[in-house]
Amino acid sequence: MNAETPVAEFRDVTFAYPSSDSAVFSGFSGILPGGLVSLVGTNGSGKSTLMLLAAGRLLPDSGTVALLGRDTRLFADEEDRNRFASFIYQNMEFETEDPLGLVLEQVYAGGEHPAKGSGFLEETIEAFELRSLSLRHLSKLSKGETQRALLAFSALYGSRVVFMDEPLFAMEERQKSRALDFFRSYAGRTGASVCVSLHELELTRGFADVVLLFKRDRTIELGSPAEVLTDMALEAAYGVPAAMLKQKERLDRTRLEEEAELLAHPHG
Repeated sequence: MNAETPVAEFRDVTFAYPSSDSAVFSGFSGILPGGLVSLVGTNGSGKSTLMLLAAGRLLPDSGTVALLGRDTRLFADEEDRNRFASFIYQNMEFETEDPLGLVLEQVYAGGEHPAKGSGFLEETIEAFELRSLSLRHLSKLSKGETQRALLAFSALYGSRVVFMDEPLFAMEERQKSRALDFFRSYAGRTGASVCVSLHELELTRGFADVVLLFKRDRTIELGSPAEVLTDMALEAAYGVPAAMLKQKERLDRTRLEEEAELLAHPHG
């Protein structure tokens, strides 16, 4: 799938969370392009919600969302939907006590990956540095290790679109770059699209073919990293001078790490 083939099309979509008095999207129409796509913008600007709607994890209050041409309301079940799209959530946790190595094999065997039997399982384990963790129970993984495992699961399952919501914040810097390099190669070999929200703009510049910049007025600017990630556009989207964005990225990363820690240890 290339960038000219939309992953999702939104037609007059309105959506609000039940706990909110205001809609995240109201009468929104547009596309989520295919290829290597990065979504950037401030917290609460709609990035996660757009991906959840595109992937069929949320349904619009009105209007339609088509994922690869199929109305997201019409998926028969979760398995049917997962063939089209996998989704890595922020602070995703595991509910099994099985060892990581076994689960990696199970995901690969039960998935849709077009490269089965080609050594892709071993390649993925090496790429995400999971070999030494194969006997570790999933519940015993650190946050960074959990993120690497989730990325591997998503690749091994082989959905046509991989959605990832802030999937890298607990990983080491070299691991972040290696993960995005892996998915760039993965998309090229399989034709899959990869849509990821990132708070680190330099990672977006090095990874994405297409950027969606979510602005504070709920408009979305779409284009190449060079076209979209200009100082003027970023200042308008984030509300701070471009020179201060690095500091804001560090604060965002700290916030994500603190939220993950609270979820892991809810009672302090």
